[in-house]
Amino acid sequence: MTKINNIYTIPTNESETVEFKHSFQAEVIETLVAFSNAKGGCVYIGVQDDGTIKGVEISQETVVQWINEVKTKTSPTLIPDGDVIEVNGKTVVVLKLQEYPIKPVSFRGKYYKRVKNSNHLLSTTEVVNMHLQTFNTSWDAYPDLQHSLEDLSFEKIQDAIDRKKITQKFLQDDPLSFLYKCGLVRDEKITNAAFLLFHKEDSYLSTIELGRFQSEILIKDTARSKSDVLTQIDQVIDFVRKHINLEVIITGQPQNTQKWQYPMEAIREIVINMVLHRDYRSSSDSIVKVFDDHIEFYNPGRLPDNITIDDLISDKYRSTPRNKMMADFLKDIGIIEKYGTGIKRIINYCLEAGLPQPSFTNISDGFMVTVYSSQTREKSVVSELNTSLVKSSEKSSEKNSEKGSEKSSEKIINELINNKNITISELSLKLSISTRAIEKQLDKLKQKGIIRRIGPDKGGYWQIINE
Repeated sequence: MTKINNIYTIPTNESETVEFKHSFQAEVIETLVAFSNAKGGCVYIGVQDDGTIKGVEISQETVVQWINEVKTKTSPTLIPDGDVIEVNGKTVVVLKLQEYPIKPVSFRGKYYKRVKNSNHLLSTTEVVNMHLQTFNTSWDAYPDLQHSLEDLSFEKIQDAIDRKKITQKFLQDDPLSFLYKCGLVRDEKITNAAFLLFHKEDSYLSTIELGRFQSEILIKDTARSKSDVLTQIDQVIDFVRKHINLEVIITGQPQNTQKWQYPMEAIREIVINMVLHRDYRSSSDSIVKVFDDHIEFYNPGRLPDNITIDDLISDKYRSTPRNKMMADFLKDIGIIEKYGTGIKRIINYCLEAGLPQPSFTNISDGFMVTVYSSQTREKSVVSELNTSLVKSSEKSSEKNSEKGSEKSSEKIINELINNKNITISELSLKLSISTRAIEKQLDKLKQKGIIRRIGPDKGGYWQIINE
């Protein structure tokens, strides 16, 4: 602990690495835990939330006691650095922590992470992910305790070996040796990745719901895939291809050109990303909805906290596959080229095909990609045109209504000049206008100071003030 007696400048605002507290309390330890699970940071005790320096009263043992309390209430144990500083003649205590190497750290059984200038309580899934990332691994690399080698299809494994032979010509492994060499079997137990890649029978763990929708509630065709992820890639692409349009372009050459409603390269990238980044621990299923003018691809598992949608679109992020072992395997057999370029390619494929840019959204407990066809753009233009026509029609109607109203007023005034005792019913019959419309016109004429009623409704008469 260091004592500093001269003037010391502290940050003016709270941030991802700065927190102000007017006194030492449980929230201080919570923040230190959040810092340790993120990028580290400092808690300034004796400072109000708005940055006002209030100072704290401490004894010689106070800071040591605070540090010991942090130590005993955190797991793994945190021991912050403590400094006592003087700011504008007032005492401020600074507790500082670096990012902890083994995550996550907890306080009273709860886990927090610093996000911007606040502490975020981690969910069970986030706790597990943070732990796996600490050891540079992922859920799919862990042993599958519910399945064994008997649940795998050795034919499918042989197919994967044959694919890999394309890039490694001298590969002569048998299926079992291949699994061991790829790390898909460890200590006689298959990994989660091995089961997802090669399971023999259909499994609910990998369910993908497929639908062709005429509207949001009207379904024309459905299918469901529970196959291994390698088979699912082809199944989903085939379903999409079945329900989108194919345009034949006559080129005048011996062979005409075929153009799909969406670039199939983009669809393939999206589907590969679905099976690769899906959170298979979630009870939710992946869902693909094909509409007339767009396709929605929903996948359980949101973007990591450190990646925003803007980062994704601008390609300013570091790829962190949710299922690292499967990602490595798909790369080895040539299904994916490299990490982190899929989104950029999806966008480019669509733009090069003259289609709108796809949308990317964190939704519920997952992530959704939506691709749009040229019909979407056409509908947008038609919608704008229709809106313009409606507005024009409304303006025209208003003008016609105003002209009709003026003519009705003139007729009413003429009738009142000829017969000051005329009734509303008689005016309605003479002018072929409803009594309600007559009443409205009379009220307007009264407000304009053109006429006024003398006497009661029965026995009274109309007086023209200004013709």
